[in-house]
Amino acid sequence: MKKLTIAEIAKATNAKILANDAKKAEKITISHITQDSREAKADSLFVPLKGENTDGHRFIADCMQKGVTACFTEQEIKPQNDCVLLLVEQAGTALLALAKYYRDQFDIPFVGITGSVGKTTTKDMVASVVSQKYHTLWTQGNYNNEIGVPLTLFGLEEEHQAAIIEMGMNHFGEIHRLAEVVRPHIGLISNVGVAHIEYLGSREGILKAKCEMFDFMQQNGVAVLNGDNDMLVTLKGKLPFDVQWFGIENQSGIYADNIQTLGLEQTKCTMHTPKGVIDVVVPLPGSHMVLNALSAAAVGLALGLTLEEIKKGIETFVPTKNRMAVMHMENGFTLLNDVYNSNPVSAKASLDILQNATGRKVAILGFMGELGDFAQQMHKEVGAYAAQKQTDVLCCIGKFCEHMAEGAKENGMTAVYCFDTQEMFWEKGLSLLQKGDTVLLKASRSMGLEKTVEKLQGVK
Repeated sequence: MKKLTIAEIAKATNAKILANDAKKAEKITISHITQDSREAKADSLFVPLKGENTDGHRFIADCMQKGVTACFTEQEIKPQNDCVLLLVEQAGTALLALAKYYRDQFDIPFVGITGSVGKTTTKDMVASVVSQKYHTLWTQGNYNNEIGVPLTLFGLEEEHQAAIIEMGMNHFGEIHRLAEVVRPHIGLISNVGVAHIEYLGSREGILKAKCEMFDFMQQNGVAVLNGDNDMLVTLKGKLPFDVQWFGIENQSGIYADNIQTLGLEQTKCTMHTPKGVIDVVVPLPGSHMVLNALSAAAVGLALGLTLEEIKKGIETFVPTKNRMAVMHMENGFTLLNDVYNSNPVSAKASLDILQNATGRKVAILGFMGELGDFAQQMHKEVGAYAAQKQTDVLCCIGKFCEHMAEGAKENGMTAVYCFDTQEMFWEKGLSLLQKGDTVLLKASRSMGLEKTVEKLQGVK
């Protein structure tokens, strides 16, 4: 990151400088910001955040002892070893305020991305496209919350020409606060599904929360929206921005046809854009990945890329670990490793992909979180969908597994098994698998189903 002076930080966050010589301290600079005291060093600003299990203020003394340059603090304590303390009302709020100040130092296009399903894959594909023309910063991993977004922005350097920022949320107001920091020029909503419905009450509530990204859209901004999504199409004529629609069924904007599944690893399509038509091979299976590619194309066109640059960006895209990775095992299994997260929409999309496998199709599906009162019904629907897609074997693991199993059995599936834990599946379920099986693994992040992926890699 570019260097910031203590004076700049204090002004941006309305902080009081606690130092032996405040005037001298104002000129000190930092070039690294972290919420992890283990990463704090000379030239760092340590941000002591409060979590469920710990309070970062416990580590301020350690930071001062090892020569960290500066720390935020919500408590008026005495500085030591020339460490500058910046007294703020709330460290998390100060982090957002400082990120907003830092973002304002860059006159480059910012792209904000959110959605109920697949926003990280969408973000990564958009970044792959935009990087064909611009030196681009983008969100790494799942750094998409009120800690991750600021830390991502602090990665901006002088050479960056564009930034792709993913914004996640569980509750109302979260994207609003992130959008105030990012102030995007382009706002992309990939879809509105049922993820986080436990906290937002309805799909209408989810739409409202996602649209908070537009609260701080730059003038002359561009909204990029999925025209195939039944909730997003209700925004037609309601946004004060240029809207670029993309879709497969909806062919009023950028759209794709001639979609062909190329085994389990690629999808071919023809993209129609205002700049012309191109044939593209998306290096992931499934029509939902074509939608991700279309959204990336829409952003690319808005930023002035050529069709050739867009095509190259899509076709050279590399997916994040544990997101629909096809793994050919020496033990004869083909694993569809999609364990990073799950919800009813993405689980059904993964089952669509499994349907294209040759040989026996096995789905190992785990608990889907944050569904609230809808959990039983939606787990049952996913089980029913597995049966309808002619899945040969269904193994349900974790909470609500009996409802998923019930849905499958009611739709004629017989090879259905329930396991309360992964360990129970390892003990009693591994023997259900046969050489030549294609095995889909998918569950919410909280389950840590990658442990079962590792177990399957060792099965003889």
